Amino acid sequence: MTVHVDESEPAQDALEKRAGERVEELQDENAQLQEAMRSHAVVGQAIGVILAVGHGTPDQGWDVLRGISRATNIKLRHVSELIIEWARTGQCADIRTELDQQLRQHAPPVRTDA
Repeated sequence: MTVHVDESEPAQDALEKRAGERVEELQDENAQLQEAMRSHAVVGQAIGVILAVGHGTPDQGWDVLRGISRATNIKLRHVSELIIEWARTGQCADIRTELDQQLRQHAPPVRTDA
């Protein structure tokens, strides 16, 4: 009696396992990209608030955010959320002093030739 061994089954199992691993990798990557997009939007909104208050450029707004984050040791996204909350409610106790300081430090030059 001859026993026929189908060697394609282990190969098929390996392919299915790898496909499952790849699906998980892609799902993780997708979740990270979605989080990055949300974070980018929050940072962009905070820069907009800073521009409205400080009358600077987008680069100056970015510098203000980074400066607050560094000085307070609060993650940039959280600083951005606090600034957006301040724009909505007028309350910004956690970072208000540093926000004022950074706005002064990065303020556009005052023109006196007008």
